[in-house]
Formats: sequence, structure tokens, C-alpha cells
Amino acid sequence: MYRYDQYDQAIVDARVEEFRDQVARRLSGALTEDQFKPLRLMNGLYLQLHAYMLRVAVPYGTLDSRQMRMLGHIARTYDRGYGHFTTRQNIQFNWIKLEDAPEILAELATVEMHAIQTSGNCIRNISSDQFAGAAADEVTDPRPWAELIRQWSTFHPEFTYLPRKFKIAVIASDTDRAAMRLHDIGIQLVKRDGRIGARVFAGGGMGRTPMIAPEIAEFVPAEELLSFLEACLRVYNRHGRRDNIYKARIKILIHDLGADEYRRQVEEEHVAVKALGLDPPLAELDRIAAMFGDPPFESVESPLVPNGDAAFAAWLDQNTSAHKHPGYRVVTISLKPIGGIPGDASADQIDLMADLAERYSFDELRVTHAQNIVLPHVAARDLFAVWSALRDAGLAEANLDLISDIIACPGLDYCSLANARSIPLAQKIATRFGANGRQQELGELKLKISGCINACGHHHAGHIGVLGVDRKGVENFQLLLGGSGAEDVSLARITGPGFSEDGVVDAIEKVTDLYLARREDGERFLDTYRRLGMEPFKEVIYG
Repeated sequence: MYRYDQYDQAIVDARVEEFRDQVARRLSGALTEDQFKPLRLMNGLYLQLHAYMLRVAVPYGTLDSRQMRMLGHIARTYDRGYGHFTTRQNIQFNWIKLEDAPEILAELATVEMHAIQTSGNCIRNISSDQFAGAAADEVTDPRPWAELIRQWSTFHPEFTYLPRKFKIAVIASDTDRAAMRLHDIGIQLVKRDGRIGARVFAGGGMGRTPMIAPEIAEFVPAEELLSFLEACLRVYNRHGRRDNIYKARIKILIHDLGADEYRRQVEEEHVAVKALGLDPPLAELDRIAAMFGDPPFESVESPLVPNGDAAFAAWLDQNTSAHKHPGYRVVTISLKPIGGIPGDASADQIDLMADLAERYSFDELRVTHAQNIVLPHVAARDLFAVWSALRDAGLAEANLDLISDIIACPGLDYCSLANARSIPLAQKIATRFGANGRQQELGELKLKISGCINACGHHHAGHIGVLGVDRKGVENFQLLLGGSGAEDVSLARITGPGFSEDGVVDAIEKVTDLYLARREDGERFLDTYRRLGMEPFKEVIYG
């Protein structure tokens, strides 16, 4: 994984001391909240309903055991003993005291971590495939490219104050595990004529106006990628709306201009940017890529041994995935125990995952956009030991991509923007469907919940999505069907009038019962929905 050089470390250390001074001035009253707000947001510090929330960056979701242990230390020392992993592959601490924030950032800096550009109208944390470097189907490891983009975008003077926040995802296979086309810019690394380059999409996103990103470039050579991204951002920065926050995202600009006109302007701008010589030499990408080389895998294939334990066998089947190297598996640790809070992990659980990574996964972990944790390189012979440790820590739920593997935002329990609570609803759904093998019978079914229209829970991309709204001071939940953030990307549609909290759980049960009654061999819920259309589901819900 990438390691800071002296310049990286100096930049982060200087930012910490700068923010320490800003916090001191706020606490003394020398800065008002209005003056302080843009400064704290540039350091990932939000003021939520009950306390400050600190969002810590985990670039492209990759971290090691010392960094993971630092997150556990922060949870234990400065929060209430837990952290919340997010859909941007970051972690949030929800109970931070303002006076502690500079010291937290200083401690993060000792393990090459920070909270820079996790907020504000800038290029946010670069996300990627959580199986990067381990997946058999990738054309190259996308993380060096993500790191190159991170370095280019950090403190970029032209893109510090964009019309709105900007999100970029990088993948390197036809299987999309990062919801790439629902980003402001999505990049799929591809190989053409023996060369690696980028297929670029722009203008995706969720929120109140969800859109799927159209293709902007079929193939951008590696040596021109940064200048092409610079051109994409320049066109957006030049024409993006700043007079209306609801129309400020790049997806609105591309929709209004049309993809063809946006593409034309980007191509024209790209010619000008290339002439400036802003692209680094390929040797720089090679330098970064050298830090992401394969660990010393053993060459002898180890068989998968279920050990006769039914719970272990179920976990092995559901929560481990094929690895590019024989004898290894990719392990996904579910942070979605039945009845638990999606994405939360206690300080002790965080420490345990760090220990397992150090012992069994070449000291490497990944945060997923579905709010789980991955051990990317586990030898088959070690799987039972890993599962046993996870089981004892309450982390061995065998529910990856099942209905209880719910993406959910913090909702009205924490967020000042939310209209409804996401967490209690997620707990009720998981409890109802997690018992008696019901979710295993349903199979792959991705359910996602947002507590407001900002869609931090990705409800538009759920096979089943739930959106919390306010109906005259009462929490109400809209039910959506048919979304996907994967390579078969689609946007979910609202079924009709909303429900109470208990009512939407009942409606989900009716929808899934219809699926079980009408599915054909091999069909997922999403497949059956697409074949039947919305009307049979509306009929069973509303009568």
C-alpha cells in the first residue's frame, strides 16, 4: 500500500497545526461559528444534532493494522467506543468534542491518516473496488491510479471551491463493486491493444435528482488521464450552477448541456490542458504502483475445509470470494449483525480486525462502499481460525449481499439534515428477515435506506430502496424497487404512497413474498422485478 514520503507527512502535519490554531480561536471566541464553519469543514468536522462528527479519510478504502488500531484508539478515547464506516469508504466518529479535534488529527497523522477533503465543495475521497489487487477479473490493480488521482486532487488550487462536492471512483473490471456510474466521474480501467487506459463516465449521482453517468471517453491513454480529468473538472467549474445548491452538481450540467456537448467541450479543453504539460510521466505511476505489489503468496494450493461446522460452511459460502491466487480467499467481514447498526464497529472489534489482518491477510484491510470490512488475502487453511475469531466478536454474520446486509445512513438519530430515522428501520428489517433462513431463501437482495433525499444510504441503487421523508412532522417511508449500483446499473422507482416504519417493513415482506412466488430458476429479486415490471408489486402492496 502507499506510504507517505516527506512531502505527504509535512503537508498533513502542517494542516494539523493550522487547524489547532483555528480551533483555539473558535474556543476563545475570536472566530464566530459562521467564520469557523468553512474551516472545520475543510478538516472533515461537521456539527450534527448532538455533537461534532469527524469524518476520517480512508483513500480507496485501503488501510493496514496500525491505522485500524488508531481508529480503535480514537473510538475508545475520544468517542463513545465505536466508529461508523461509510459508503465513501471512510469512517465517522459521531461524538467528538471540539477541543479534542486537533489532537485526534495529530494522532491520525502519526499513522499517515487525515480528514482532508472529506467535506466541502472539493474532490472528495477517491473510492475504488474493495477487492482491488485480489480480484481475478481485474485488468490491473486500480489503487495506484486512485492514489495518483488523490495526489493530483488534494489541495488542487482550481478545484478547492467547486460548485458542489465531487466524487470519483476507479475500478478495473467489468464487475462493478464500487457503484462507479453513480459518481460524478467514474473510471473503468481497460486494456486495448495491449495498453492500459481509462473508460471515463461523468455526470452520475444520487440525491434528489438521481442520474446514471453517460460515457464521456471510450479510452483515455494512461499518460493523459490526469489532463483529461482536469479538462472534465474545468468545464464543470466554468459552467456549473452556483446560484442554486440543488442544481449545482455536474450531473445537472451534463443533463442541461447534453452529453455530446459536454464531451465536445471536454475534448476541446483537453487539447489545451495537454499543452500545459500537466500530466506526470508514466514513471510516476510506476513508482506508486511499486508500493502495491503482490504480497508473498505461497504457491501451494490449500483446499477449502468446512470442518463439519454448518455455521462456518454457510459463512464460507456467503462471505468469502474467489481470489486471483490459488489457495487464497477474499473475506468480507459483515458489520451488519442481525438487529445491529449497519456499518458500526466497536473499538474492540476494530482492534480484532486489525489483529486478523496482521496475522492472516498480509497486514491489509479494506473498507467497502457497502459499509463492511474486507481481509483481501486470506489463505484457505486460515479461514476457520479467522471465522472463529470473528464469531466470538459478533462479526461472523453470513449475510453478504443478502437482505440484512443493509446500507443505511445515520439518519435522524445523528444527522441534522435527515427527515427520518434509518437505523431503527434497518434493525427491524434485519430482525424480521434474518431468522429461520428467510434471507437465504431470498438470495441476493440489496436493500438500502436513506433518511433524507440526499441519499447517503444509496436508496436509488437498491434492489429495494427506502427513503425517509417528513409528512407534516411525522416520519414517513417511501418504498422503491429496481435499482442497482453494479454493472447492470439502474435507478429504483417509487412504488407509490409512503408508509409508517412498521408499514414499510410489512410492504417489503409483501414484495419479497411475491418474488418467491413468481421467480424463475436462477432469478435474483432484481431479475424477477425487471421481468414482471412494477405493476404486480404495486398490486400486492396497495391492493
